[in-house]
Amino acid sequence: MMPKARFMRFRLPTTQPTIHGQIMALILLGLLIVLVGGSMLERRVRDDYAVLDIEKLANGTFAISSILETAPAAERDIILAAAIRSGWNVSLQPTSLLQQLTTTSSTETFFDIAIDKFFPPDNKPAPLRGWKTFLNDDRVIAVRVDDANILVLSNLPKAFLRSDALGFGSNYLVAFITLIILFSLFGIWAITRPLRKIASAAMNADLSPGPAIFEEKGSVEIVALARALNNMRARIAAMVDGRTRMLRGVSHDLRTPLTRLRLRVERVQQTELRDALLIDINHIDSLLKESLSYLRDDHRRETMERADLAIVLQTICNEFNDVGHNITYHGPNRLITNFKPLAFTRAVTNLCENATKFGTSIIVELRSATDAIVIDVSDDGPGIPAQHRSRVLEPFYKVDAARGGGEAGFGLGLSIVSEIIESHQGQLQLLERQPHGLIARLTLPRL
Repeated sequence: MMPKARFMRFRLPTTQPTIHGQIMALILLGLLIVLVGGSMLERRVRDDYAVLDIEKLANGTFAISSILETAPAAERDIILAAAIRSGWNVSLQPTSLLQQLTTTSSTETFFDIAIDKFFPPDNKPAPLRGWKTFLNDDRVIAVRVDDANILVLSNLPKAFLRSDALGFGSNYLVAFITLIILFSLFGIWAITRPLRKIASAAMNADLSPGPAIFEEKGSVEIVALARALNNMRARIAAMVDGRTRMLRGVSHDLRTPLTRLRLRVERVQQTELRDALLIDINHIDSLLKESLSYLRDDHRRETMERADLAIVLQTICNEFNDVGHNITYHGPNRLITNFKPLAFTRAVTNLCENATKFGTSIIVELRSATDAIVIDVSDDGPGIPAQHRSRVLEPFYKVDAARGGGEAGFGLGLSIVSEIIESHQGQLQLLERQPHGLIARLTLPRL
């Protein structure tokens, strides 16, 4: 019987592709396309465009010159006449004509010069003066017959089709287009798109327990990256959850001895001492309540719902007005969007509670744009100095003097609001209100 440990170490070979393997397959596919496509393109150009091949013309001229070289002088005119009747514009010229041959022409275009420079014929032997020879600005092919005579092929067209240039040009063109298309599609499909999905998931990720948010799909490297991020998120979520449970337990367990302490203090006979101790106990009790409220992460587990945001804001304003506060709602009577109703109610309620502590007239304004929803909670209180507006979003950070001091809380309300708005992919801003006061602006994307 096979041992269990050895059996557990046995693994089937993976069938997931690697980026290295995909690139190698892409290169092989590209080579195949270049070989087949280049040959097809070359044949198509040869068939569709009747352009003379300078290498074939040179080979024919060399063939005629070799015949003339071995023929008797009396038969050379007959051979030239036969070649001319066959369409070859050849003539027998003295060797002194070589002095009039040039390698440039005043009628050459830049394109012709570039073609001759980068795609020169490589057939051997080359004509006299090279492959690029002109006589009176007309292109010719000159071949030596003997010491006294040369054979000149004239009346050549200005454009030539080179066999090597056609082959190389077709292959280069097909290879260039193939590489651009294949590697662009590969980059989008195998690298760019998975990385964008991972980046988007990371931007919208939270630490609440739940299924993996990074899709483990694609090449081996992308799957390994997504799996590592999922494992890291799970470890961070477990660590945060453990510490949160510990703090909840400590905060909850303190309530029992605090209650016993309150009962014992109420039996103290000295009135001033009893009142002072009760104030401290109430302060500690309020701190524990706010701490437990901050550690409660219901907004992370709540799912998005399609509901009426305007009705939620109007209900919050009416509840504060029922207990004697002056809160006015400005905005549409109906606005349907996706949000977390309970969490969002908690966030706006916290802002209204802060506003009622430091102001007497509060305005809740709702505005809707094409891509965003803006909610302003404005008060006429003392406001918050600009240098403290970013730090008041941190837990337990307080600026008592800036906000009246007497009824200041423990610095957790704005932290809770900030976390709830971030879970909606939104933003919380604290702005100055003129002539005095504070504007707490919530900006939410239209989902």
